[in-house]
Amino acid sequence: MASAAAGSGEEFREHARRRLPPAVLAPLTRVNARASTWALLRTFGLLAAVAALAIAFWSWWAALLAIVLMAPLAHALFVLAHEAAHYRLYESHRLNDLAGRVCATLPGLSLCTYRVTHRLHHNHLYGPEDPDMALHAGYPRGYGYLLRKLARDLAGLTAWKTYAYFFGAPAANAHTGRAGRPLGDTSPALRRAARRDRWSVLAFHVAAPVAAFATGWGWHYVVLWVVPQVTVLQAILRLRAICEHGAVTDLSSPLTAARTTLVGPLARFFLFPHHVNYHVEHHLYPAVPQCNLPRLHAALRQHGLLEGAEVRSLRDTLRRIFAPKPRPAAA
Repeated sequence: MASAAAGSGEEFREHARRRLPPAVLAPLTRVNARASTWALLRTFGLLAAVAALAIAFWSWWAALLAIVLMAPLAHALFVLAHEAAHYRLYESHRLNDLAGRVCATLPGLSLCTYRVTHRLHHNHLYGPEDPDMALHAGYPRGYGYLLRKLARDLAGLTAWKTYAYFFGAPAANAHTGRAGRPLGDTSPALRRAARRDRWSVLAFHVAAPVAAFATGWGWHYVVLWVVPQVTVLQAILRLRAICEHGAVTDLSSPLTAARTTLVGPLARFFLFPHHVNYHVEHHLYPAVPQCNLPRLHAALRQHGLLEGAEVRSLRDTLRRIFAPKPRPAAA
C-alpha cells in the first residue's frame, strides 16, 4: 500500500514480505489530522518558548542552553517535513505540502526535492541508488572514527553536505562511487515542484537574515537559529541515521537492514522525535503516519512479524555503532 496521496512516480514502495492482515493494517494507515496538528503545535510552541526565554534572560549561558535545545527542536521540524514528504501529515495533498514546506523551509530544506531523494532511499534501501549510503554504510568503524565525525559536525564543518543532500545533491555512495539520482520513474510534476521549491527556500533564507538585522534581531537570529542548525543539529542527524541503518549485518530485508531503537523520553526528545525511532516499521509500511507507529510496532509483535528484526535498546545500538571495525577474515 503506497502513500494514498502519491501519484504515479511519487509513491514509496512497501517492503513487507510477511504482511499484517488487512483489517489490522488499514486503520493504522489512516492519516490523523488531529495528531498531526498537535505535533505541529507542540513543536512550534516549544521553539517559541525556548527562544522567548533565551531572549528574556539573554546571556552567554542562556544562549548556550538555547543552542542545545533549539537543535533537537529544529530536528523535530525535519521529522515532520519527512512525514509530509510521505504525504502523511494531512489527507489533503495541498494542506499536507503547505505544512510540510513550512516545516522544511525554516531549517533550510526543500520538501519537494527531499521527496525525490528520499524515494531513492526507500525504494532502493542499501542498493547502489540509495543516497543515504554515504552516511550510514560501513559501520562499525571504531569508536574514534565516529567521535571524530561527530566533532566535525559540532564544529559546523559538515553542514554544507547536509544541505547539499536536502537540495538534491547527495554525497557519492562510498561503495559504488556514484551519488543517488532521481529514479527514472519520478514524475515530471514532482521534478518541477522540486525546482520551484528550491528557489523559494533560497529566497526565504536570503530574506530572513536581512529582515532580522534590519529590525535589530540579527544576532538573536544567528545565535538561536543558525548556530544550532549548523552545529548540534548536524551531530543529531548523523547519529540518528547511523542508529537507524548503521552496523547491520543482513541487508536482505528492511527487518534487518533498518533498526528500531527503543528509547525513553530524554532520548526521544534529543534524538528520536515524533516516533521516528520505529524505523523498521516505517520501512515495512511507509504509508503508516508517525502517530500510529507505536501501534504498528505492537501489532507486528503480536503477529510474530518482528522475529529476527533489528529491534534494540539505545544502549545496545550505541555499543554496536561505536564498536571496533571488524578485522578482515584470514585467507
